[in-house]
Amino acid sequence: MTREAALLEALCRFATVLPSAYDAAMALEELTDTAVDLLDLSSSGVSLEEGGHLRFVTASDHTASELELAQERLQEGPCHDALRQGVPVTTDDLTTDAYRWPHYGARAAALGIRAVAGLPMRLAGVPVGALNLYSTTARAWSTEDVDIAQVLADAATGYVVNAVKLHQRERLSEQLQHALTSRVVVEQAKGITANDRGVGVDEAFEIIRSYARSHNASLHDVATAIVTAGMRVRPSPGTGSVPPARG
Repeated sequence: MTREAALLEALCRFATVLPSAYDAAMALEELTDTAVDLLDLSSSGVSLEEGGHLRFVTASDHTASELELAQERLQEGPCHDALRQGVPVTTDDLTTDAYRWPHYGARAAALGIRAVAGLPMRLAGVPVGALNLYSTTARAWSTEDVDIAQVLADAATGYVVNAVKLHQRERLSEQLQHALTSRVVVEQAKGITANDRGVGVDEAFEIIRSYARSHNASLHDVATAIVTAGMRVRPSPGTGSVPPARG
């Protein structure tokens, strides 16, 4: 398979296969593995921006994991610079470029890494993270190498951002659904308590709320117990607390 065909296949996976799960971690693992295969790398890794700092997320092997962790700890290296500058940052040979990142370079040398390329992951100008490419031999990164890696990084960036947004929407939907369900249950509990105590629904609500507060329980949990478990509550004379009663 040609490099172009392999790239097209990888992009198709981002477009058709991965969205069925919409798992950001899966997408980033796919990114590192695909980069290694397409560009004949030793390894690859991804770090994402969080609170102004790079945070290691995933890597294709242990060596890449160690270097990603080193960049996270040092906040130094090609990945760090690519994120900050918004452009690819490469070194063909760290043994001659060690002065650029002295601490990171020393760690890379200890792990047997000679050449590194960092590709920014940005969406609409907003920094998201960076993709790192690693080689155990000196390597002159070609324009084609960088372009292919950037296409992959861009595809993964859009995917991850959309996955996060989807997750946020799902969480919001879950929260709204929970709020709606809770409201319905509370209304039912108010009716039951009002009928049981011979009071209005407003007073019934105060009885339920007072019980929940005095027992350090949520209003939803108390209402659910009234509706589904047959629990009954009543005011406690002189204290305002509401001990349980079984009707």
